[in-house]
Amino acid sequence: MNDTVEARPVLEGARAMGNAAFDGFVRTGATIEMKAFTGTTGDQGGFAIPREIDQQIDAVLKSISPIRAIANVVPVGSAGYRKLVTTGGTPSGWAAETDARPGTATPVFQEIAPPMGELYANPSASQAMLDDALFDVEAWLAGEIAAEFARAEGAAFVNGSGTNRPKGFLQAATSTAGDAARAFGTLQYLPSGAAGDFATNGADRLIDLVQSLRAPYRQGAAFVMNATTAARIRKFKTADGQFLWQPSLTSGQPATLLGYPVVEAEDMPDIAANSLSIAFGNFRIGYLIAERAETNILRDPYTNKPFVTFYATKRVGGCVSNSEAIKLMKFAAA
Repeated sequence: MNDTVEARPVLEGARAMGNAAFDGFVRTGATIEMKAFTGTTGDQGGFAIPREIDQQIDAVLKSISPIRAIANVVPVGSAGYRKLVTTGGTPSGWAAETDARPGTATPVFQEIAPPMGELYANPSASQAMLDDALFDVEAWLAGEIAAEFARAEGAAFVNGSGTNRPKGFLQAATSTAGDAARAFGTLQYLPSGAAGDFATNGADRLIDLVQSLRAPYRQGAAFVMNATTAARIRKFKTADGQFLWQPSLTSGQPATLLGYPVVEAEDMPDIAANSLSIAFGNFRIGYLIAERAETNILRDPYTNKPFVTFYATKRVGGCVSNSEAIKLMKFAAA
């Protein structure tokens, strides 16, 4: 058998063109059709460019009320939590060595039952999204739920109606009567002296607000207001030109007003006619938060295939527990 491969002529249609196109352009001026790869169109190279997403998802920050940080938080085992508060104390008396000791009055108990409700969220994501996303979708959703729960419960601690949710301290009954004459559960308010504004000297009104809180409660007390109200008060000066507001000199520490820390809660109302825009008190004694447990998240990939549902719940309640420990300023003439 002959192993020599015989060279055969190449068919014309299969002949290597080499620089034929360029030769044709040189000889005849024919136009050469050339296409550039770009990333703007998929079939011209865009498909070859991988899409990159920053794994850190930026979100618009929500205002989270800080009331939880200054209130009394109690973990409970059921929604039927009750707390007893004594009013009036135990009266005493003086007597000589041989005098008779008549009986004294006993304390009066008041029952506190914070209204409770259940926060829930029920977002879904497809299984393909969970598998293919370049960031941890489940962790991101958990963080979003936690932030929303913190915002919702914070708003309820200030203005909650008490129906299937905590009762905010601004929803408590109010009166101008002092501690001795006021019914238990009713908060005292001091008028600012003008409807929707401070009177001539707002600094004096703030001093009156501080002094309306009895000394045992002033240890650990704080002002609570929103940023708009704080901006207004930051401009107050004493007669000798000193600012009442003292900025913090240490990172992480709040500013002080008349020697007491200022807590900014964006759920507090702006200054308006008859608004309760400033609170001052010892919230550790005055406001009770009862929570059943931490946030529970149930992952459900079965009910609504091909979606995975994340069912999150949190049971929390709250109410005023000591109406003598919180004072309010009402922007009214009286």
